[in-house]
Amino acid sequence: MSSENSSADDERRVWDVVVVGAGPAGASAAYAAAVAGRRVLVLEKAGLPRYKTCGGGIIGPSRDTLPPGFELPFRDRVHAVTFSHNGRFTRTRRSRQMLFGLVNRPEFDHLLVEHAQKAGAELRTGATVARVEQHGSAVPDRRTVAVVLQGGETVLARAVVGADGSASRIGAHVGVKLDHVDLGLEWEIPVPETVAEDWRGRVLIDWGPMPGSYGWVFPKDDTLTVGVISARGEGAATKRYLEDFVGRLGLAGFEPSISSGHLTRCRADDSPLSRGRVLVCGDAAGLLEPWTREGISFALRSGRLAGEWAVRIAEAHDAVDARKQALNYAFAIKAGLGVEMSVGKRMLAIFARRPGLFHAALTGFRPAWRAFKDITQGGTTLGELMRSHPMAQRALAAMDRRPAEAAEGEVTSP
Repeated sequence: MSSENSSADDERRVWDVVVVGAGPAGASAAYAAAVAGRRVLVLEKAGLPRYKTCGGGIIGPSRDTLPPGFELPFRDRVHAVTFSHNGRFTRTRRSRQMLFGLVNRPEFDHLLVEHAQKAGAELRTGATVARVEQHGSAVPDRRTVAVVLQGGETVLARAVVGADGSASRIGAHVGVKLDHVDLGLEWEIPVPETVAEDWRGRVLIDWGPMPGSYGWVFPKDDTLTVGVISARGEGAATKRYLEDFVGRLGLAGFEPSISSGHLTRCRADDSPLSRGRVLVCGDAAGLLEPWTREGISFALRSGRLAGEWAVRIAEAHDAVDARKQALNYAFAIKAGLGVEMSVGKRMLAIFARRPGLFHAALTGFRPAWRAFKDITQGGTTLGELMRSHPMAQRALAAMDRRPAEAAEGEVTSP
């Protein structure tokens, strides 16, 4: 059932779980709660499918979290990565096994929602959430949360999952605090078959001119997704980087079909993940890998956990039990994704000072390339890598201690 549900039907019932947002985090949460047999409603302000600024890379941890039977709509399978440092010192590394796959986000996200619907979740599009209330006249009892839509309509739930993106209203209700914010700019560039063939099976990652910045080219059939990301506040420089990047690649003569921008927000370590019977996940919680800003796997994994714990919160008969379940959700997030984020923050800080060192390692140091492959293929995570490889721990600690050096002096031609 989809957006044809009448508002009268929604008002007559109290849903077990209401999920706000139908991206990967929301769809994953809805699926997890619906599979558990609960009454689940997904509220999405846009129509589906809808565009999302994102490279669309599906790494191993993302694949491992998908619902059973989910067939990924890959537009390309990546076996090679070309690395460059602000357009120079280019080198390509290859893998016999697929490193990761590339999807178009509108298609991928829509399929995830359809799987949640098949599991029993109901979808309502065109529904913009104005606020969430856990006290007051709109709330009939202490076990209920009121989700108030624009226009005044109220939807009632035993638990709410906020998965409404980086500008989340639910995140504001919970009190999510941010550590840093980045600006990503992206063009979807249709190209002739001869150009598309040159890129097939290969992506480009370019370490950029501003601290912490990088660019990418992801091929998807007859379109190249070309983007850059850097710290917010460097908007003009980030735009110049994208234009220069596209020019260097010889793509300036092709007209983008889509030009978009997006802010990625990374949570502070002490940022809350819940408030009362409301949980947040994915971008709404500021969950992503801080160095690469990879967010799909964090959305899928945190969404699944949020859906599972939302079921327990929906079953809680009092505030104490609900609080216990919410704390268990926070512990599950911090024990897994939180560890990865902690390592990623350290790597971002080092990368911002010394991008040339990262470039030299990935293009010339075999263990670093193997670690990159293992992470993208799903054999390990950043957190597991640090726990299980003393050499990786020592290398990161050494880079932490070393002072920043001029990037030009660090890079030698591979």
